[in-house]
Amino acid sequence: MTTRQGPTARARILELNGTTARERRDDLAGEEPLEIRLTAADGARKTVAITMRTPGHDFELAAGFLHGEGLAGPSDIAAIAYCTDEDLPPEARYNTVTVRLHGPLPDLPALDRHFLTSSACGVCGSASLDALRERCAPLPPGRLRLTPEVLYGLPDALRAAQGVFGKTGGLHAAGLFTATGSPVAVREDVGRHNAVDKLAGWAALTDRLPLTDHVLMVSGRTSYEIMQKALAAGIPAVCAVSAPSSLAVRLARDFGMTLVGFLRGERCNVYAGQERILV
Repeated sequence: MTTRQGPTARARILELNGTTARERRDDLAGEEPLEIRLTAADGARKTVAITMRTPGHDFELAAGFLHGEGLAGPSDIAAIAYCTDEDLPPEARYNTVTVRLHGPLPDLPALDRHFLTSSACGVCGSASLDALRERCAPLPPGRLRLTPEVLYGLPDALRAAQGVFGKTGGLHAAGLFTATGSPVAVREDVGRHNAVDKLAGWAALTDRLPLTDHVLMVSGRTSYEIMQKALAAGIPAVCAVSAPSSLAVRLARDFGMTLVGFLRGERCNVYAGQERILV
């Protein structure tokens, strides 16, 4: 019988506490490979990504990844389903997602090499800033404005919505919030970039793109990949509890985005897009 993998797994562990040792069960964050395949209207198909992810919201992850990399937008997708190929072992079928397109496979150089990703680093070296400029325009100023009080409340609001993290302590999260700090959607994964892809995929599949009036809050640091995915989704402001990379700051400044880092307690650093912060 084919079964889906869950976001958590159980393990027997030895817990040490001072000089006391005891065996007990522990919840672990699930991590399984996900293969993303594209199938064209003429039947042609190709694997475009293999990523390590936490099972759950897999269709959103696939849609968000394809949109963020410029391979397929919401209007290009006819259907998304788990793979039912008979040549796959049953345990692998829920680790393979097939995205059926209305038209042909995208004719992009990126498809000449598969995106081999991991839960840790995202699509390593997938695109330079110059390549990104060819498909993404700088974001307009828009209406989004954020007060320091809203910013200071985002980390706790994100943490409060992390259901699986509360059980395992081992997942990153990405949360979409309004200008007043109200949560819109939160996704968890062992990889920060996967969590953002799941959010973007949710927005794509529910016809909410672009997310021009929202702020993205992520756990951990902010990398180039995170900013690239936020830009593709039209998100003008990205906040994180830790530091951004130099390329993330450069991307934010080049594309008119607001980037906030070290958001802890009642302090933070604004690296780009200060005009959206009401001080």
